[in-house]
Amino acid sequence: MSLPDPQIAYTVRAECPDRTVADRFLAWLVGGHMQAVLEHGAVSGHAVRLDEESGPPVIEVRYVFPNRAAYHRYVQTAAPGLRAEGLARFGPDTGIRMSRTLGEIHPPA
Repeated sequence: MSLPDPQIAYTVRAECPDRTVADRFLAWLVGGHMQAVLEHGAVSGHAVRLDEESGPPVIEVRYVFPNRAAYHRYVQTAAPGLRAEGLARFGPDTGIRMSRTLGEIHPPA
């Protein structure tokens, strides 16, 4: 018996230079960008403003896709346009440092 395809977690981390830029970035995410990703295959998504202990403000947004094929469809169809929109609003001149991770979700047995 084969196991079902695992869900895929796609996380984007934005390290912002200051709270003002972090506030603008978070407002953009929750104001429509996250909904656009959900409309293109993600089954859930949430943004987290990490506690600022001593470093710069960090926003993480995690999307869950039902499987790797759904994630790849998103990457091939919607991601280029959504990423271009993000770069137009929050390009290198804003000081945001972006990183992305991808992985399989393994729930408890």
